[in-house]
Amino acid sequence: MSTLSELLAEQTELRGEAVEHLKRVVAEWQLLADMSFADFLLWVPLPGGTEFLCVAQARPTTAPTAHPEDIVAARVTTTDSPQLRRAVVEGRICREEYPRWHLEVPVRRETIPVRFGRSVIAVLSRDTNLAMPRVPSPLEIAYLGSASDLCQMVADGTFPPSAETVGAVTSPRAGDGLIRLDAHGLVAYASPNALSAYHRMGHASDLVGVVLSDATRDLVHDPFDAAEVAARIDGALSGKHSLRMEVRARGAVMLVRALPLRPRGDAAGALVLVRDVTDLRRRDMALLSKDATIREIHHRVKNNLQTVAALLRLQARRTGIPEARIALAESVRRVNSIALVHEALSVSVAERVDLDELVDKVLPAIGDGATAESRAKVRREGSFGTLPAALATPLVLVLTELVHNALAHAFDPGRAGEVVVSAQRSDTTLDVVVADDGRGIPEGTDLERSAGLGLQIVRTLVDSELGSALEVRPRPGGGTEAVIRLSLRGR
Repeated sequence: MSTLSELLAEQTELRGEAVEHLKRVVAEWQLLADMSFADFLLWVPLPGGTEFLCVAQARPTTAPTAHPEDIVAARVTTTDSPQLRRAVVEGRICREEYPRWHLEVPVRRETIPVRFGRSVIAVLSRDTNLAMPRVPSPLEIAYLGSASDLCQMVADGTFPPSAETVGAVTSPRAGDGLIRLDAHGLVAYASPNALSAYHRMGHASDLVGVVLSDATRDLVHDPFDAAEVAARIDGALSGKHSLRMEVRARGAVMLVRALPLRPRGDAAGALVLVRDVTDLRRRDMALLSKDATIREIHHRVKNNLQTVAALLRLQARRTGIPEARIALAESVRRVNSIALVHEALSVSVAERVDLDELVDKVLPAIGDGATAESRAKVRREGSFGTLPAALATPLVLVLTELVHNALAHAFDPGRAGEVVVSAQRSDTTLDVVVADDGRGIPEGTDLERSAGLGLQIVRTLVDSELGSALEVRPRPGGGTEAVIRLSLRGR
């Protein structure tokens, strides 16, 4: 299904800031749908002026939907829906005189012009399912009154606010807790969830009739936060929009957002949305503690591996057998490669490793410690991106072995050359090639039966840890290349 941006770009003449305004409308309109107990459809006029295209749809979480089917991308003519055209021409909210039947359900439609600047660029239809009559309650009256004020502000072009102040993505919703203020800042209505939130912050009595900014200021312990949240509530009464704010009181954590209600420019009070996120923040703190513990474990593993490498290095210096010294030096190199992975994980919150940064640390160390006679250089091409630690550790070990083998066996003593580690990544695969411009594979060499420990380690890791296969072949133009293709699906 096409997105809002795609539909607007492909089938309408709207561009630039007008498109951004419609995106802000869609970001905010779940609040309108929930408080209206109605579906909202966004209709945009098509070139020619005889059709409208539905580019977005929102269903209420507080009432049965009027549109169980998907309406997005549907077209209607001005003949079939004259009310849409009427809202554009007259620039005001229009309401059908009689309900219409849709899928055996009576639906009442209101059309709300979406004004941007001096122009009406789209129309919102507010479609209410009338199959289940509702008994008016204080909550419903407050919801519907607030929704009507906000819809009128959409028609006026004053809601939603500009991109700099919009906070709908993480804003509390109507069901989280809603407080309606009158023009003087007194609480006219507070939903049960809003009352519970304020009781948790320490307000023991009812909120109706209370000056909310003063009551909230008295509850918040931090003087700066107290002054800020009170200023935002008072600012909403004077017509200012603001981002949602997090406040703490008596161990409770609340998200608060204040919206001005100024239909037709008249001060009608404000809408304050409250969400209790105390338990959510406690879980966040637990996760942060867990992340810190994991990073500390990686740090200690790295330190232990470096200690092991130092002991092996010391043992290599004390042994008088050349073969043993070489074997111990290779073990030091392998241990250090694993330690680098744990070092990267010890400073990262995520259990993913930036392979480019890691490989750039490993390759110079391999080049410096390969052989005294080698003059070959090592470099990286392309980007590995990030990988889970479960893949990063074996892949770094594989690259270490392949590069070391190339430096040790591909070049004659004293000859300059180059070893290139290249990576080509797509959405589903990562192709890794280690290529050299050395003397190539000697004729008659059976790499599958090679007794070298390095290649045995590589094949084992590639098969068991990376779930791939190693292919070693002559490089076009001379030399040798080792190729590995990793699947990234689900990784």
